[in-house]
Amino acid sequence: MPQSILFDLAVNNLLTHCARLRAGDRLQIVAESAEFGYFDGITARQVAQAAQARGIETSLVMVPFREVIKPISDHDAALMAAATCTIFFARLGDQMRFRALPAETSAIVCYTLDMASFCSTYGAAHYAAYEALKYAIDDMVSTASDLSVTCPLGTDFRGPGPGTALKDRGDVSIKRFPMSVFAPVPAARFSGRAALAGFLMGTGSRYYAPYGCALLAPLFACFKDGRLTHFEGRPDDVARANGHVADIAARFDLDALAVHSWHAGIHPGCAHPLPVHEDYLKWSGAAFGNPRVLHFHTCGAEPPGEISWNVIDPTIRIDGVPVWENGRLYPDRVPGGAEILARYPCAAASFAHPALDIGVDLSRLLPAYT
Repeated sequence: MPQSILFDLAVNNLLTHCARLRAGDRLQIVAESAEFGYFDGITARQVAQAAQARGIETSLVMVPFREVIKPISDHDAALMAAATCTIFFARLGDQMRFRALPAETSAIVCYTLDMASFCSTYGAAHYAAYEALKYAIDDMVSTASDLSVTCPLGTDFRGPGPGTALKDRGDVSIKRFPMSVFAPVPAARFSGRAALAGFLMGTGSRYYAPYGCALLAPLFACFKDGRLTHFEGRPDDVARANGHVADIAARFDLDALAVHSWHAGIHPGCAHPLPVHEDYLKWSGAAFGNPRVLHFHTCGAEPPGEISWNVIDPTIRIDGVPVWENGRLYPDRVPGGAEILARYPCAAASFAHPALDIGVDLSRLLPAYT
């Protein structure tokens, strides 16, 4: 399909299906320029032009990237409150997603970092399909008595769902576009081990250097009742991981052993061809939505923690039902999932032909344990 058609579909998906904007509404786009090496700077401008063409009153504000942000100023709060919706093509949106926003504020953070991602199934497939799927998975997970997770590298952990259905559908103060993960599962009653696929990295809440920690082999993060007990693996990897955790915990005065929560990707259109070790920061912000990736929020008792554990190609059984198998999500195994796919053929097509390239080569690691 020509990029121009995919762009129009993605714009409609963002502005209409996600933001629910109409002609006469006021849109503020907050964008980070390409000079900071994360967003391309082009997508935000073209979305702004498309919004104006739809009769939406649009302003585009360019912002710098800052590792540390202060609380929302009265001026910025007033700008957001005055807009019908604020869309962030900037890491600032991700940094603000767990903060309280002014009342009646509508905000979205965009995880398509460039035009290639925006003009793909990830950006163009109907937002409502993945929103409905997220809610269906949330309901299935929240009342499950047994959630168990394994992976090819040796992950093996389990525990119960929260025990009650979610009352609040919003797990963060800012919407995600595209909708790409289900609600985090509290880890306080989970125990086992997570096989880390060659790296540790940040969560996008704070930015620090080094943002990632490379590992030479699979490393097992062993935990009990939501507390890290120890790492197992090559001695040099264990030392490296312990040092990294101690460093980040000390920098931000965090509980180093806290394992807060976990969740997995639900959008098979999410792809990230750049190898993870070339840019941990971009990978952490762009690849997490693929069903091949499950990640934990750790190192900190408040969400989302500061260190992410990433498990690749998980099999997730919900009360015995393998809803994920080796990194592939089967929506028809979720109550109501088949009806969602029937209602949204574009989403059904994305699950029939999932993106597999997430920038992680497991063949480099698997021989160590075969």
